[in-house]
Amino acid sequence: MQGEGLSLTVDEKLRVAHKLDELGVDLIEAGFPAANPKEAELYTQLGREHFVHAEIVAFGMTRRRDLAADRDPALRALADAGAGVCTIVGKTWGLHLEKVVRVGREENLAMIAESVAFLRGEGKRVIYDAEHFFDAFRDHPESALACLRAADGAGAERLVLCDTNGPSLPSQIAAAVSDVSSALPGVAIGIHCHNDGGCAVANSLIAVEAGATQVQGTVNGIGERTGNANLITIIANLQLKMGRRVVSDEQLRRLTETAHFADELLNRTTNAGQPYVGKHAFAHKAGLHVAGIRADAATFEHVDPELVGNRRDLLVSELSGKGAVADKAERANLDVDDVVISRVLERVKKLEHDGYQFEAADGSFELLLRKEAGEYEPLFRLESWRVIVEQRADGKVETEATIKIWVDGERYVRTAEGNGPVHA
Repeated sequence: MQGEGLSLTVDEKLRVAHKLDELGVDLIEAGFPAANPKEAELYTQLGREHFVHAEIVAFGMTRRRDLAADRDPALRALADAGAGVCTIVGKTWGLHLEKVVRVGREENLAMIAESVAFLRGEGKRVIYDAEHFFDAFRDHPESALACLRAADGAGAERLVLCDTNGPSLPSQIAAAVSDVSSALPGVAIGIHCHNDGGCAVANSLIAVEAGATQVQGTVNGIGERTGNANLITIIANLQLKMGRRVVSDEQLRRLTETAHFADELLNRTTNAGQPYVGKHAFAHKAGLHVAGIRADAATFEHVDPELVGNRRDLLVSELSGKGAVADKAERANLDVDDVVISRVLERVKKLEHDGYQFEAADGSFELLLRKEAGEYEPLFRLESWRVIVEQRADGKVETEATIKIWVDGERYVRTAEGNGPVHA
């Protein structure tokens, strides 16, 4: 998996593949079969799995400069991977031909055509990724187009234009995709963007407007350097903003769940500010915003959060107005008047001035609300608690907690062991 500090086991990758299938993703590029034993095992396992919608894609590169395509071990691994679709990436930019693979333009065209033809001869559907296409197109348009023609002529079913270094702006992407569509009428075009310039999602969407019919991306934009185009954001924008129905309504409601699932599996902190699916995407803090939301959600929300499986949150803080407190009271089934609400707001402002924070502490706020409303009834009374952490000679750590409480006039003393003080 490309992306610093990120790695998944074979079983975890299978779980991700099934989540993407449930989401309605058409093609899942699971890895590079020739890269390492784990990738080879992954494709063996994928061949035993059943997917309702998605097709598994094997990824690889054009043949080496000094080998025939049918003798290239990496291409042979693609052919033997068991996936019916193969994506191969090839060089387009003169800088890479000179500095990386060290071949001339004609030899590069042969490498592209022969690699595609070999896989087609093996019965594979082939998608061709033109690496660094937009850099190449800016430098030498005809040479860049020649690479696409070589892949198309050899039988590639789709030509994907890659903004591999991520430097392009939307206007540049739109112009290039439009030019390619005009130069190669009837050829299916795809787009593959990186986010180095912060434009990966915008570039992908404008490429669709310019004629691309496939978007490559990753869940949450995970990828090399600053990441790839975020497929989660792209799906929502295509369907809700651009009228391109790419998944069902039910699948669209799985966006938030899918995004969070991937982060949890990777042990990453979910980006709370991520569009559509982040915790803050539909969170409202300022009093003016909360008042608007309570009057009509369209005043400060661009879509209904439920469409993407998210939810609205009206935050309580020292910046809040009465609307946020009233909303929390309604959710807690508390009937409070303006006097109580004003008292609660003043209490919150004082506590936040002292260092408390209620935005992520709904339980604490509800207790405060109940106390100010005169409806607080303690479930128990704490007498004392004690935690003992003990490290043995063999290095093993034992934790024990004892708590003494009163419930309905009876005293309870309980002791338990746990994995750490809080757990105990």
